Amino acid sequence: MMAEKKRRFGRVRQLPSGRFQARYAGPDGIDRPAPNTFATKREADIWLTKQEAEILNGDWLDPDAGKIKFGKYAGDWIEERPNLRPRTVELYGYLLRVHLQPTFGDKALSEIKDPHVRRWRKSLLDAGVSAVTVAKAYRLLKAVLTTAVDDQLIRRNPCRIKGAGQEKSPERPVLTVAQVYQLADAIEPRYRALVLLATFGSLRWGELTGLRRRDLDLEAGTVRVERQLIRITGKGLVFTEPKSAAGKRTVVIPPLIIADVEAHLKDFAQEGDEGLIFAGPDDGPLWNSNFNRRFWGKALAKAGLPKIHFHDLRHTGNTLAANAGASIRELMDRMGHSSTRAAMVYQHGSHERQREVAEKLDGLAKDQLTRASGTQRARKSKQGG
Repeated sequence: MMAEKKRRFGRVRQLPSGRFQARYAGPDGIDRPAPNTFATKREADIWLTKQEAEILNGDWLDPDAGKIKFGKYAGDWIEERPNLRPRTVELYGYLLRVHLQPTFGDKALSEIKDPHVRRWRKSLLDAGVSAVTVAKAYRLLKAVLTTAVDDQLIRRNPCRIKGAGQEKSPERPVLTVAQVYQLADAIEPRYRALVLLATFGSLRWGELTGLRRRDLDLEAGTVRVERQLIRITGKGLVFTEPKSAAGKRTVVIPPLIIADVEAHLKDFAQEGDEGLIFAGPDDGPLWNSNFNRRFWGKALAKAGLPKIHFHDLRHTGNTLAANAGASIRELMDRMGHSSTRAAMVYQHGSHERQREVAEKLDGLAKDQLTRASGTQRARKSKQGG
């Protein structure tokens, strides 16, 4: 074994194998070897020069810091996120447990490289996991590793697959107004107003089941959304704030459904200002799973409608509002969204709405052409005179 060669920063020595080992003292005072040996002394010198430059520039990372296991770091990451909604915490926990932990849980953060991420994503898609779920899991993985970069545990985020975090959900079905009323007629009377308010109020399931009597002003034709009732694993049904600050809103409903809502309040709602508007047959909070199993599927079959989700009623209502001429800002307010992304979905318009627009455009163009032609004739007549 040859003696170590002295240099201004770090040390290089030749091993019995003939390869060269580089060592240096980090900013923390710990003597550290290079992660690998080198074929030549020049290669070892170059590596040490780069390490010294990183230290001088403040870019040095503790090579031991990235040895934290991903599973532990990701679990702490979820717990430490401020202001996460309970459902979001539940979703992150599920994605971590089911889709990330099996592949990355026992890997050190510094061991996760670009090829590992690519193979993991492909394996999920090949196993039949939905593209939407894979996109959610990828976004969580990327977010966790972005924080690891910020914490100076790793130098670079290996999640670099273009478009992998984008969800491309299939187009949701839209019912006609006639179909909505077929469904309302077919379902148990207790849930007729639920169907109509979900559609014409563009309300989510949790927002509907969280409504109290005092949230309705039928004289003004408004519904005030201040909370939602959601199911949390291990806790059951829990009242929480809406999904976002924009979720707290007042929605104006059409006079068409007022009589149905009044009848529902009389026959099925809980008593008192704090009473739930939509309660189950036992007069307790309404469970989505029980509703779907006992009433929803039967009503769809009776109405002769295809299998759709309850949430598609909200999608139908948003589409109807857009076709009625609601602007993006008005759609955002009605839907309870703080960004334009979701509202833009409904701006594509239906075929019927496109035809109305085309007919109005046709009339506008013809009117302007007629006026332009008249002006031109008048000008020629004046010139001729």
